[in-house]
Amino acid sequence: MKNCVLCGKLGEKHHIVYKSQGGLDIPLNYIYLCFEHHRGINGPHKNRYVDKEYKLNLQEELIRLLKKDYYDIEELKKILNINPYQAKIVQINLNKYKLGYKKIEVIKRIMGGKIYVKK
Repeated sequence: MKNCVLCGKLGEKHHIVYKSQGGLDIPLNYIYLCFEHHRGINGPHKNRYVDKEYKLNLQEELIRLLKKDYYDIEELKKILNINPYQAKIVQINLNKYKLGYKKIEVIKRIMGGKIYVKK
């Protein structure tokens, strides 16, 4: 176990884009939160604003990491810090173009098929 990113108490893995929302089990898609920050009244499971904020942060991190318009799978494995099995999962339903996988499609895939916007 790792510590909560907010308070430092013992944490549990929280998937930012839930698996039920199409989220993937890759390192960028989870953070560690203590029980209160994870499942408490102000945690992402009970507070949709907190949930969306975590999703927006993940999406912004992906945009920051993926600077080019196209990537091959080896580049994605390095940048996203994923293993070959996780890379296969990321590739599901992605179109491969001559230049590789489109940045926006990779981001959308990791975000569970959705792009989030701030309001």
